Amino acid sequence: MATVTTEQIKQLRDKTGAGMMEVKNALVEAEGDMAKAMELLRQKGAATAEKKASRATAEGKIAAQAAGNVAALVEVNCETDFSANNERFLALVAAAAEAALTTESPSVEALLNSTTAQGTLKNTLTETIGVVKENMAVARFVRYQLQGEGQLFSYIHGGGKIGVLLELGADKAASAQAPAFGQLAKDLAMHIAAFAPEFVSKTEIPAEVLAEETRIEMGKEDLASKPEAMREKIVAGRVEKNLATRVLLSQDFVKDPSKKVEAVLASLGQELGDTVVLRRFVRYALGELSQEALAAQKAAEAAEASAMVCGI
Repeated sequence: MATVTTEQIKQLRDKTGAGMMEVKNALVEAEGDMAKAMELLRQKGAATAEKKASRATAEGKIAAQAAGNVAALVEVNCETDFSANNERFLALVAAAAEAALTTESPSVEALLNSTTAQGTLKNTLTETIGVVKENMAVARFVRYQLQGEGQLFSYIHGGGKIGVLLELGADKAASAQAPAFGQLAKDLAMHIAAFAPEFVSKTEIPAEVLAEETRIEMGKEDLASKPEAMREKIVAGRVEKNLATRVLLSQDFVKDPSKKVEAVLASLGQELGDTVVLRRFVRYALGELSQEALAAQKAAEAAEASAMVCGI
């Protein structure tokens, strides 16, 4: 059996962040071979990840990264708020955001298979799970490449609880460089974070959303006694009013509620002698994709507890 030195243990701990006994046992098993010991630790980390994969993740961080004409927004989840501020987890989030800049495929699997300075993002995720001892997952990401003249702008609120990425466009390069243009991009990102619109304009609202809202309004009791033609007119007005609150251009601007966002864009365009448009945006709220999984986990735990009480 090869002798394992204190210096070897220290070096491997520094490289992997694993516990002292885990490192020592891996070195003993690898007969002092550092590369093999690291591989063993990664394999054990994978085993740990598999054990924890069924545990719901509703905490974590949303992060943004930009380089040139490309910007990305990513959400990485963990189990507890405490771990969300762990240095190893924060390094994972940073690696995911960096990888998202060069991952053209929209799938999370493609992002996980992308190469980082430490290997693939998937390996970094597995190692971090092994060190932090919590289930973690890259929940989602989006990558924007600037389409014509304009600016990409990202905004992170609440220490990573909410993230916004938007593209503000113009026809002229000079307009996109104007201080007022950059300020509006920032203001709109803060507005989106606060008011959570779902669509840029009314034309983006899917037909199925419109149909569902109409069906709900049609079924309300206060309209039951109205003539059909009147009901349809009232429902159309209500649906338009309800959906307007979900459309960015129709919302009251956060910095001046007397104006709609659409009017603010038009005003800046007039000032710059150009057309200023919000081309697209995305808003992430931490844990949105984890709520159903969390509910399913709680239901399963309740069923398990009930079965134990009943002696099943």
